Amino acid sequence: MTTPHPRRSRLRLPATGLAALVLVITGAGPTHASPVDDGCRTAPAAEIFATDNTSVVTDPDDPRLRTRLTRFDHEARTLIRAHGARPAASTLLDGVFWSGERKRATYERSREFDVERIGRDGLHHVAGVIAEQYGQEAVLTFRCLPRTAPETDAVEIEVPGVRVGGLREALVADPEARERLGGGSVTLDGTLVLVAPVADLSLARGFTASLGADWDKARVRYGDREFVG
Repeated sequence: MTTPHPRRSRLRLPATGLAALVLVITGAGPTHASPVDDGCRTAPAAEIFATDNTSVVTDPDDPRLRTRLTRFDHEARTLIRAHGARPAASTLLDGVFWSGERKRATYERSREFDVERIGRDGLHHVAGVIAEQYGQEAVLTFRCLPRTAPETDAVEIEVPGVRVGGLREALVADPEARERLGGGSVTLDGTLVLVAPVADLSLARGFTASLGADWDKARVRYGDREFVG
């Protein structure tokens, strides 16, 4: 599976559904929400959400969810550097995802890697190498871009004040959210990380409110997302 700065990390898409590190939202209409665009000045050029896990974990107390993915962190950074990019910070993420096949929540620990000195093609290539190396169905990438750039199709939203247990409870209790949103990720310091299509920004805002988080504290960046398998 897979899955975000003082926030994040994660992603492979398990056989159960969406994995990374991150909440991926599809199928909603246009939004009129107007969050503050944090821009790309303080953002990494790109992010990779990934994990080395290949198992489906359905127990939130599974000891595998307490790993810090230290070895994977080192190996993934080495791969990123070997392909001409510069790895920067990485962040642990706890992901919660809904499995339509199993009719229950699944869980995953992952990492988000900040990557510098890399373009679209290089990012795609490195993500593909990581996916193949660690047996992932898909690795999620996000490139920060100006809001009006032709390639911009997604937003990355970070909102503090969310517990992974709260995310789990909200997802299980809300049939629409678990079917349409799939899941999400929370950093160890309690920041929700969502990567969603631009058109689904209002849906992301509503789900965030249901978790008790303050939307006024949300950090929103625009860019291009891709699932690389």
